[in-house]
Amino acid sequence: MSQDPYEILGVSRDAGADDIKKAYRRLARQLHPDVNPDPATQERFKEVSAAYEVLSDPEKRRMYDLGGDPFGRGAAAGGQGAGFSFTDIMDAFFGGAAGPQGRGPRPRARRGQDALVRMEVDLAEAAFGVTHELKVDTAVLCGVCQGSGAAEGSRPVTCETCHGRGEVQHVQRSFLGEVRTLRPCSACRGYGEIIPEPCRECSGDGRVRSRRTLSVKIPGGVDTGTRVQLPGEGEIGPGGGPAGDLYVEVHVQPHEIFSRDGNDLRCRVSVPMTAAALGTEIRLPLLEADVADADSDMELWVDLDVAPGTQSGTERVLRGRGIPSLRSQVRGDLVVTIEVETPSRLDDRQSELLRELAALRHEESPDGRIQQPHKGVFGRLRDAFK
Repeated sequence: MSQDPYEILGVSRDAGADDIKKAYRRLARQLHPDVNPDPATQERFKEVSAAYEVLSDPEKRRMYDLGGDPFGRGAAAGGQGAGFSFTDIMDAFFGGAAGPQGRGPRPRARRGQDALVRMEVDLAEAAFGVTHELKVDTAVLCGVCQGSGAAEGSRPVTCETCHGRGEVQHVQRSFLGEVRTLRPCSACRGYGEIIPEPCRECSGDGRVRSRRTLSVKIPGGVDTGTRVQLPGEGEIGPGGGPAGDLYVEVHVQPHEIFSRDGNDLRCRVSVPMTAAALGTEIRLPLLEADVADADSDMELWVDLDVAPGTQSGTERVLRGRGIPSLRSQVRGDLVVTIEVETPSRLDDRQSELLRELAALRHEESPDGRIQQPHKGVFGRLRDAFK
């Protein structure tokens, strides 16, 4: 070389590999043709690249320190002129950790995928919580090779193509010199090792599919679409890697009596016309009756008072009889809608009694009343001025 590579990079003769790399990064950011297209700067960049090629290669650096030609025939096969690694330029501009040595082999053991299963529960189970047994079909650790992927009595061997690095170097000539790029080794698929005798049970994957039973605890207050996470119960990773998570998605089945409205419960109760007129008391079952056992101290019924003269569509609200909140366990309400039944079949005596009642109430020939919609504030003001 016409100049001292140590002087070009501005490092001492006892500088380490990290110091040399830092100096090259600093200069490459300033002198790269994409940043500074000036011809003089391009010549300077070639000198910096040539200096880095010498000092980053232990063999070429030793030859230069002994007074030899680092770019001679014996220095490097096929090396002509100032060559440099494309990964070094990327490292200089983006600050990556990849240097002349590349990234190395990728691990064979990797984290497994998450799994999602669906579980159907009753409304009462969703409200108060339940524990169910769930059968899942996922990948589990191979019991023969314990995740190594090698047959019993054998083990992985170092790849002869990449010598365990997991990547091979490809050289291409360009106007900047030789551009060297690293690609995953096709022989070992980037692992750096080859399994000469794969396990027959898992075909070298380190895992097999199996059905197992899990105990899943569903907390009270869940609704359709709620997902319960079970860490580490998903798919075992390739090569015996850590398992992913299992997510259980809850789907609540319709109830024959109650419907859900957020944390409130709703139901409809029919009463005869006479009971609505005279008033009565109804014994109403609660949602707790679906999950309570013989020894439970849960309240299973509630007495609902129907006041005399109750109209069809009247709503009664029972506080704290709805669904517990998932986070606070504060319960919603139970909203009961009362529907008044009008008898459709009457015998002679019943018809006679109803006619007597209509006569007493002067309702033999009612005209009917047209119900007007509720008026707003401005509508009431307009009527007042009229």
